Amino acid sequence: MIVLDKVTKRFGPKILFENVSMQFDPAKRYGLTGANGAGKSTLLKMLEGYEDTDTGSITIPGNLRLGVLKQNHFEYDQERILDTVIMGNKALWQAMQEKETLLAGEMTDEIGIRLGELEGIIGEEDGYMADSIAAELLTGLGIVAAKHESKMNSLAGGYKLRVLIAQVLFGKPDVLLLDEPTNHLDLESIRWLEHFLTEEYKGTLVVVSHDRHFLNAVATHIADVDYGTITTYTGNYADFVDAKYENNQRAAAQAATAKKKVAELQEFVQRFGSHASKSRQAQSRVKQIDKLKEQIENKGPKRSSLVRPFIRFEFDKPSGRDVIRLENVSKAFTDDQGNPIVVYDKASFNVNRGDKVAITGPNGIGKSTLLKLMIGGFAGLDEDTKHDGLLADAGEVRWGHECSVGYFAQDTHEALNRTAAGMNAFQWLYQWDKLRPQEDVRATLGRLLFSGEAGLKQASTMSGGECARLLLAKLVLLKHNVLILDEPTNHLDIESIEGLLEALMLFKGTIVFVSHDRHVVSELATRIVELRPKPNGASGHGAEIVDFGGTYDEFLEREGRDFTRK
Repeated sequence: MIVLDKVTKRFGPKILFENVSMQFDPAKRYGLTGANGAGKSTLLKMLEGYEDTDTGSITIPGNLRLGVLKQNHFEYDQERILDTVIMGNKALWQAMQEKETLLAGEMTDEIGIRLGELEGIIGEEDGYMADSIAAELLTGLGIVAAKHESKMNSLAGGYKLRVLIAQVLFGKPDVLLLDEPTNHLDLESIRWLEHFLTEEYKGTLVVVSHDRHFLNAVATHIADVDYGTITTYTGNYADFVDAKYENNQRAAAQAATAKKKVAELQEFVQRFGSHASKSRQAQSRVKQIDKLKEQIENKGPKRSSLVRPFIRFEFDKPSGRDVIRLENVSKAFTDDQGNPIVVYDKASFNVNRGDKVAITGPNGIGKSTLLKLMIGGFAGLDEDTKHDGLLADAGEVRWGHECSVGYFAQDTHEALNRTAAGMNAFQWLYQWDKLRPQEDVRATLGRLLFSGEAGLKQASTMSGGECARLLLAKLVLLKHNVLILDEPTNHLDIESIEGLLEALMLFKGTIVFVSHDRHVVSELATRIVELRPKPNGASGHGAEIVDFGGTYDEFLEREGRDFTRK
């Protein structure tokens, strides 16, 4: 059991938590929800011991083993993939490393005794089965055995995250702390993780996620970070939404009744307060008014930190009917040893005006590369967006008439920091259209939740969610009729995701997007383009493009719910 006792945490003038007391019980799975900046990641860091409380205490029994998902995907780049997983058990890894060091030196009686002690630790920690246990976890997360001996830097970002998940699971933690574990995971890996957490993991789980499907599948409880406190609800995310709405409606109704009663009492006091015969009754009513006002303040509906941005994508001119055609496009890269890696070999597909195309497929298959090839073939990009584009090695990328293309990059920090040196949010956005009245730019920022002082925040200090909203503000301001979006919902809170989804569904232009958020893909896509490894015999020749003209639910119905495991 983890116990928080009267915990308060501030960042400057902002209060994240104030006098919070709660507990995380054994064998329960808690989804941690709240707006960007509400303090979810900070709470995980306090549970980990990485952040201190300002006041109050967090008690974790000393015999509990904590597992924490690392957020630095480059920390282990020079390590063997299997070794990175085994590092999840610190005691075992340290014993194995010390054993290797001692065996490489001269043998003495003292070293022999120490080697015996180390063998005992390795045996207790199942060290002689470590490679096979790690390999089983990696295989379950979609990393084939042939890659296990390779270094981490040979993997794409999504696969590095899988290794780090395997690392934290390898440590067999009693308490598992996961911060956005589904970011950059493909659908197959998300399903595997859901199954592992619900069917195999028996400890306490505390997970931050903005994927409502994931929280509905995994959570037994929701710990909601809002109003400067943490409120625990029983059930999954859908149950929590219903319960929170009912609580707010009940509080609003009680507050309305109390305010009506206050008005009646105040009218009596004003009428009869000066009458000697009524003075005692008037004083009694003044006390009732004070109590009712206190009740309204303490138990009435509170202003939530969850605020939905208002996003609308508009354009002045529609594009032509044919938006883009890729004909016999080929693209290859080289690995660290100089060997060619073919991503596409004579791939073709086209996009029509009004299509909302979801690009799906496993990590590493080439989804982001496909988007970058598309924008790389467009002549009218701004200088910054050109940085993300790729040119095809062969074939043709042909854009249609009157297309105006906006691109959202997956790495929001990198995309923003390239052009934001020393700038605040307003300055960064204003640079893209200096002929636009400054009031329009400020209004766009306000609708994306950068009103007032937030519009003066330095871009270099922004969170992932703030970076994403500022990049979306650029797309809103420039009024493109074609949007190319690479994981636009990563780092956004659930209210911001809903605001973005509503805007994209109302958009009359053309959208091509990559997303691992099943809710977004299911609601938005009118057409599915799945990237698959080519059939047996064609390995090494890039991805196969499978074009399905229908919704994601229709696609799943045709392919089967576990189509990605085939």
